[in-house]
Amino acid sequence: MSQESKHRISVLFVCMGNICRSPLAEGAFRKCMQESADDVSFLVDSAGTHGYHVDAPPDKRARTVAARRGIDITSLKARCVIESDFERFDYILAMDQDNLEWLIGQAPGEHHNKIKLFLDFSDNNPRASVPDPYYGPTSGFERVLDIVEQGAESLLSALIARSRSR
Repeated sequence: MSQESKHRISVLFVCMGNICRSPLAEGAFRKCMQESADDVSFLVDSAGTHGYHVDAPPDKRARTVAARRGIDITSLKARCVIESDFERFDYILAMDQDNLEWLIGQAPGEHHNKIKLFLDFSDNNPRASVPDPYYGPTSGFERVLDIVEQGAESLLSALIARSRSR
């Protein structure tokens, strides 16, 4: 299928600092896309609600656990959500309820329908939050990656199905 005939869907993953959960979700989703989204084109990014780590790479523990599973997030750099993101992205997916509420508080009303919890697309964890592993051991990052890999697969399946039904 030519690039011009592909549907383009844009997805933004959001956590607080954009160095743990959202880059892991972005990386897991990109890996899923490479494996099974040949007829749908995606624009994928991640951002944070707070500017604690702007321009920093993902946390070393996140990079390490991702690399063990064949997910490369080393080129990602933390950034904050900006006003144009609400216009640019079709899906703005928060890692937890606090991020969700922040996003809704910042977004113009006409974009509220784009903002959801990431795990709302999950078959196993709808309405759940992805826990923040920042203050814990590496095993917490492994657990988060388990959650976001499953969530990424569910999200990709849902978005491909919606795209094909248009």
